Parts: sequence; C-alpha cells; structure tokens
Amino acid sequence: MFKNIYIPVDNSDYSNECVELALQFAKGSEDTVISASHVYAAKMHDVRFRQMESGLPEEYQDEQELEKQRAIHDQLITKGMEVITDSYLDVPKYKCKANNIPFVGKSLEGRNWIELVRDIKESNYDLVIMGALGLGAIKDSQMGTVTERVIRRIETDTLIVKNVPAIHEQKSSSDKIVVAVDGSGHAYGGLKTAIDMAKALNKPLEVISTFDPYFHYAMFNSLTGVLSKDAAKVFKFEQQEKLHEDIIDKGLAKIYQSHLEVSRKMVEDEGMECTIRLLDGKVFEKVLQYAREENPYMLILGRIGVHSAPDMDIGGNTENLLRLVPCNVFLSSKVYKPPIDMLAEESIDWTAEAKERLKKIPGFVRPMATSAILRYALERGHSMITSGVITEACEKILPAGAMQAMYGIGDQMREKVARGEDPLEGMIEDRSRAMEEKFAAEVAKVQEENKVKDQKTLKCNECGTIVPEDVVKCGVCGAGAESLFAMDKSGFQADSDEKSDSTTVTTFDSVQVTWTQDALDYLNQFPEGHIRRRAHARIEKNARVQKVSTISVAFAKELLNDKQAGDTQSTKGNGNGDNTTEQPAEGYKAYGDLPKFEGKNFSKGVEIDPTQYFWSDDAIGRVEKVPKGFMRDNTMERVLDYAHSQNTNHINLEFCEKGIEESVKVMNELVKNGATLEDFLPQK
Repeated sequence: MFKNIYIPVDNSDYSNECVELALQFAKGSEDTVISASHVYAAKMHDVRFRQMESGLPEEYQDEQELEKQRAIHDQLITKGMEVITDSYLDVPKYKCKANNIPFVGKSLEGRNWIELVRDIKESNYDLVIMGALGLGAIKDSQMGTVTERVIRRIETDTLIVKNVPAIHEQKSSSDKIVVAVDGSGHAYGGLKTAIDMAKALNKPLEVISTFDPYFHYAMFNSLTGVLSKDAAKVFKFEQQEKLHEDIIDKGLAKIYQSHLEVSRKMVEDEGMECTIRLLDGKVFEKVLQYAREENPYMLILGRIGVHSAPDMDIGGNTENLLRLVPCNVFLSSKVYKPPIDMLAEESIDWTAEAKERLKKIPGFVRPMATSAILRYALERGHSMITSGVITEACEKILPAGAMQAMYGIGDQMREKVARGEDPLEGMIEDRSRAMEEKFAAEVAKVQEENKVKDQKTLKCNECGTIVPEDVVKCGVCGAGAESLFAMDKSGFQADSDEKSDSTTVTTFDSVQVTWTQDALDYLNQFPEGHIRRRAHARIEKNARVQKVSTISVAFAKELLNDKQAGDTQSTKGNGNGDNTTEQPAEGYKAYGDLPKFEGKNFSKGVEIDPTQYFWSDDAIGRVEKVPKGFMRDNTMERVLDYAHSQNTNHINLEFCEKGIEESVKVMNELVKNGATLEDFLPQK
C-alpha cells in the first residue's frame, strides 16, 4: 500500500496516534519503511538567550561570569535538544522494532515547518502522516500552524490525524473509509488509494458526491431586488429559470451521479464493493454534515477540486473541511483519470436527420441542447434519437418558440457569412422588436405551464430524483420504471385552516407560489441573510419540482429539519432532500429519556423547545452529576441555550461541558454583583 511513510513527531497525543496509524499501514508489508523526524531550534534558543542577557541579575553581568553562562547555556541547548529529539524518536523506533518494520530516524535543526517541507521535498515519501495539532494546542485550536504551513507546500499524499482515541471520548461511529469525488483527477486518485487501503485494512468503502441545485435560484431571487424593470426584461428570468430547472439542475445531478457510477465501476474492477451516495446542497455544508453524522474512520479528499487552478495549493472546500470534520482526513495529491470508455458509455444513436437538425443549433448552446435531448430520450426509454424526439424534447424543456428562434438565428448567421458579411451586424436591431413580442408570448405560455398544481410526480427510489409522471427511466441514475414511485404528499398538505391564512407571492420568474403563514413563520426563524435565502430557495424550489400547490409548515420542516448550520441529524442522501425525519441520530436519546426539569416549566411554544433536542448518553451522565432541582435545571437550560446558539439539536458531551461552563460564568457574575442564595432559587 505505502512503501515509505513519514511521521514528524513531537511526543503529543496526536503525534503518538500518527505512529500507531503508520504501524497499522505498514503491518503485513515486507518492504515498507517508516521514517520519523523531530525538528529542534537550537539557534533560535541561542539567539533568545543573548537577547535576554541584559535582563540577568547583577551578579551575572560580570564579563567572565557572562562568558561562563554562555558556554553552559550553549552546551545545555545542544545536548538537551539532542536528548529530547532522541527520546521523541525512540517511541516510533522501538515500536517499529517490535513489529519488524524498518525504521529511519532523523534529527533536524532549524525552523520546524521549513525543515519538514525541505525534507519531504527532497525524499521519496509516498505518505506523510501529521497530527492536526501538536504540543502547542489550546482549547479552541482547529489546525496547528506547522501542519497548515506544511500541507500548503508539499505535493505528497498526506493523512491529517484529528481523531485521537486517547483524548477524544467520541470515537468513530462508523468504520468505513469515505471518498468525496467531484470528477477531478485528484478525487479519483484518492479513490485509488482508498481501494488499496480498504483492502489492506478490511474496511467498508463509501463514495459520496455533492451538487448544488439551489445556488442559482437563491441568486435569481436576490437579483430581483437590485435590477431595474428594463434590466429584468433583458435578463429574462422566466426563460433562465426554465432552462435551469429542466436542463442545468438535472444535468448537474446526472454529472455527479456519473462520478459515483464511474467510482463504483473502478471499485468493482478491483474485485471490491462499495456504497455510493449523492448529496444535494452546498458542497462544504453537506460533506461536513455527513462527516458529523457518520464520523467515519477516514475522509479522503482531493487536495484540489475540479474547478481549481493547477497551481493552487489546496482547494477551498478541502481546507474548510480539514479544519472542521471530526474524523481523520486524507489529502490526495495523486492524480488518476479513468479510461474514456468508462467515463462516457454511449447507449443512444442519432439518425442522420437528427444529426443534421442538431447542427443548425448555434454552437454556443449546442452542448447544452444536446445534453438535454439525450437526457429526455433516456428518461423515456428511446434508444434512437429521431427528428421527432428532438421536437418532443424541445417542446418539453424549452420555452415555446425558443428552438425555432435559435434555428432562425443560425440560418441568418450562415447566410451573412456566405455573403461575406459580419454575421452579427444589424442582427439585434433587426430582430429586437419581433423578439420582444415573441418573448412576451413565450412568458405568458411559460407562466401558464408553470402554474403549480397538485399533479402526480414520481420519485426515483435509487437516487431520490423527482421526475415527471410520463418518464420510464430516471435521467440521473438510469434506474428503470420499477424504481419510480408516485410521491405521497398527504403528509404535508396544508389543511383548510392553514390555507385560510396564506400568502401568494410571485417569484422572480413570474410563477405564483402560495405559503401558509406558519410556513413563513418557520422560515423566519432562520438567521436573516444568506442562510434564510438558501432555506427559502430550497423550500420553494422543491415545492415547484414536486408540484405542491401550497407550502405548509410540515413540508418546510420535512425539507429543512436537517439543513440548519451545524445540525447533525441523520439524512439518507437523495437528490432532492425530501426524505428526512425528525429522529435522534444513533447514540442519542429523546426528551422523554432525560432527567426531568423540575424548577423550570418548559413547554412547546417557547423559543427553545427541549423536546426538539437529543442527548448522548455521556451528556446525560454529565448532567446527572449536577444536584437535582434548580441547579440541574439551570445547567440543562444553559446547555440548551448553548446548543441553540450553535444551531444544533444533538447535544454531546462537548456541548454539555461548554454549556456548563457558561452556567458557571453566569453564576459567578451574579455572585460578583451581590446575588444571594435566594436569587438562585425558583420564584413562587
């Protein structure tokens, strides 16, 4: 698996765990070498001593005595640093010896991160294992400066150790190796490493991929507030949203599902099995949520992503996840590109007439139109695309007359080129009035077509994608009709009372959407700004896709009860985020299993509803150590306050301890301000 493993050591808990992981990777291999180094800064200590000489007591200011002290200090620094370094290196040395693993120890002098980067670049290590933190870690540390500086400057596969059983009570809740893929060579390179690692360690393998279908919807909503009426006409929101919904959104889902299918094929070719999961939403948010819920043995990420420049040191999503996920993180620098036939298996042919018709579409929109037509044909079970299929597809996915307009533009441009004229000159002026009238008619038709009604929609049981009722095949994962089921909307239909107090709004693309007041009130609980806009976009867009006529609070909660920042509720990933239930994650208990509040009368309707929070066993055990009555009630209240401030409803021991700290601070402040025992007792 790995031939030359490198570990910088400093005798911290994280460093010791790095040694254990290196031994685990090296066991069973006859030619794996483990190298370890410790960097000491003797020169820096010498300079510091000379800078402090002027502050020495008077009896040391004599020149002869000062020279003596310098000599003693130099010897202590030189010998002392060597002894410390040798002691640090002895830890991995003797463990390797006990396991018959070749070991190389290195004592390096200089600035720690500089020497580590130099040694890694000059050596042939194929894996670097570093602790996320070292001896300088404090309570709120996320990533040590040495580790951060090193990983930005090297191009070797690097495993960052974040989960240390010796100091972290919460161990990995799942033993699987998880790889996040986005179609980049670095992600597929990480998958190749994951396959070897899963084989060697006998661990299950899961591949995840994430796409964001909500960004443009939220962006369009925000644009409506800044664009003038004339500018909005130029932008043509109605056509833009129609194209996004029918082409780009499903196209994105198809692309990222294909990454998963390619990954599964790669794993199967190696004689293994894996599970795949498609997540919808912002990449950083969804992968972080997934990692917090699953807490896998290891999360493997490409050092840079599919949209990164080649010379970038580390991708933005990777950097943020590296800081915040609770599990060990493997940064893949290896690049692998799957075979072309694996990436693109053609299953549909085109008739000559269809190919000719496709050529008439202007080049700048041809790739998008081709993708949309292919997906339309796949969903309806066609194996041959004819001119008639193209017509059906265009009528279904494009505003009325849009394809004819594109054909007309293409023909007109070709005629101008044939005459030797500029193909763009005068075109906009000649067609502007006619196009304006045509688009007005198209908008009216789009509005009529997009009126949200309680129509039948199907859901793919394999990937969760919502599809029209007339399809026979999922356009994202390729599942057949046997996997498409009619959606049951009865659970989130608004009742007559809710409908009586509802508001109908017109969206940026002139579609009317109805919200109940309870649903709007629920939406307004989200922090104002970007977070609320994304929540609004997610609810409204799913309502439109699922043909829900009135957005009820039940529908909104069904979509968003796991989407708040920091939330750790379980979600079984799908393409539309509509199958989440308000249940405690594994290892957590609901309100009915907790020590009861006695001095505080909590009930539904207050800002913090304790029935909506779930507690881990160790958090419950910690609370039970607090004396019953008001003190325990106050403690639990502070813990709930803290969890509420962090936007999570799953309380583990860490949250509990931080909440208790806040409680102690409050009591200390009250005492300082002259509070007495009576002030802490419940009022009658």
